[in-house]
Amino acid sequence: MPITIRKIVRHVEEGHRENGRDLERPHRVAVVALVIENPYPSEYVDDLVSMADELGHELGSLAGPAVVELLGTEVEAFGKGVLVGTGGEVEHGSALIHNLSFGDPFREAAGGTELLPSAEKRGLPGAAIDIPLKHKLNARTRSHHQTFTFQVADAPREREIMVALAAADAGRPLARLAPLAAATV
Repeated sequence: MPITIRKIVRHVEEGHRENGRDLERPHRVAVVALVIENPYPSEYVDDLVSMADELGHELGSLAGPAVVELLGTEVEAFGKGVLVGTGGEVEHGSALIHNLSFGDPFREAAGGTELLPSAEKRGLPGAAIDIPLKHKLNARTRSHHQTFTFQVADAPREREIMVALAAADAGRPLARLAPLAAATV
């Protein structure tokens, strides 16, 4: 089944100051979101996985390398989110993003090895989703635990799904860590 894309949204945010302090270097976060028609039927179906494996790779291949390119610097943290329109199930979006065929193209492009942290929910057009990010090589690196809030004014419509990948070039601005023994907990 082919994916029907209504729009692709690319977003970059570059922070220069945090809590009244200049940052040593700008903190960049990039997001690429694909707004697609919900490929699942509106009625309940048992098997969501077969279609997700096929579509997941296509979605991951479209968005994964694109978000790394958009960031324009080395990826240190990454994550994913999915927002399902009110005419679908959260499980529809979850099936698309919770498989290796979706995440592998992003991990490969970012040079990461960790599983992508994720958020999934259902919402109206313009709803925000908080995309969690963690270090690409060690998800226990506390300085890189961060969340990026993202929204598209007209998405998702009732029978759409918005799949978003996010990448950051650093941990949290001004991250303060616990002593070394507890720094990765």
